Amino acid sequence: MIATVSLSGIADAAPTGEPRPWGSNDYQQGQGTVPPQAFGASAVSAGGLTHLALKDGGVVAWGNNNYGQTVVPAAATSGVSAIAAGWAHGLALKNGGVIAWGNGFYGQNVVPAAATSGITAISTSAYFNLALKNGGVLSWGSRTTVPATVSSGVTAISAGVDHGLALKNGGVIGWGSNAKGQITVPAAATSGVTAISGGFRHSIALKNGGVLAWGDNTYGQSSVPPEAQSDVVAIDAGYNHNVVLKADGSVFAWGSNLKQESRDTSSEPPMDMWKFSGVCAPVYAVSAGDGTGVALVDPSAPQFC
Repeated sequence: MIATVSLSGIADAAPTGEPRPWGSNDYQQGQGTVPPQAFGASAVSAGGLTHLALKDGGVVAWGNNNYGQTVVPAAATSGVSAIAAGWAHGLALKNGGVIAWGNGFYGQNVVPAAATSGITAISTSAYFNLALKNGGVLSWGSRTTVPATVSSGVTAISAGVDHGLALKNGGVIGWGSNAKGQITVPAAATSGVTAISGGFRHSIALKNGGVLAWGDNTYGQSSVPPEAQSDVVAIDAGYNHNVVLKADGSVFAWGSNLKQESRDTSSEPPMDMWKFSGVCAPVYAVSAGDGTGVALVDPSAPQFC
């Protein structure tokens, strides 16, 4: 789960900053305590129990380590171009090949031969992984099959907890579990979409600077508030909440607030949680996990807005 965009206007120079997490910090040496070696990162990814950062081509991991998910393999300490954190495992993309480590209940830490070369994008959120290769989607872990419609022409992928999303010709394709309608793509999301993200039982898409959402709405996560209907440049769905990055470098989150990860739009009035969250603009990237979030922030920004 990761949503990143350059706000500098320099396409080949990703800004670096300070990871600032919020929300769940339930575990000893938890995901809310950022190690100093993660400062100066260029990307972040929030998982279920662990967070990842990418710094100078190497992966930094912190949080719960019950499954070895914070022990980054030597191969992922240099040359990495993308990261993705799952429930208790991590993924890295290096020279077109996927590296995986940590929890392997469903084989999600065993990279198939097809994913060892030619990969251009990776995604995970819980127990299965997606990779994009030559416009086609690969899947392994708890969910291994993909529909024929995503075998070519795909430009973006996102793994939910038990469903997958792909972006093809500006339209969203979903597959897997549909217990809450998370793969029943609304008509508005069949064209003009530029980004996608899958949560636990809901999905979101970015179209014309506004967020579209469908699926489970128990915590208001599929009811898009006014703040996310314009000027949005990046999106990420957590398990039961969403985080968006806006054009001015600010962040907004909504949905479940059981771990103070956002605000519950099903019951709470509008409020600016960021004034006391420690996540102050300008923000370079955001990522949402299971009751958690991480922002990559200008290190000169104040600790509290």
